[in-house]
Amino acid sequence: MKSFALVVALLAVVAIGVAGVVLGEADDSPGLQGLGVLLVIGAVVLGVRAARRAR
Repeated sequence: MKSFALVVALLAVVAIGVAGVVLGEADDSPGLQGLGVLLVIGAVVLGVRAARRAR
């Protein structure tokens, strides 16, 4: 159950990050795009670390 919650949370963070990149592109806001990219990268890194620790 814990891993399911983690996957859902990480997918939510990735979705928010992608939305930030898209909205930043529409508004020509490099800061919002950068925050979106950092959110996506951070979620992927945390997901990989959690997967490695679960083994």
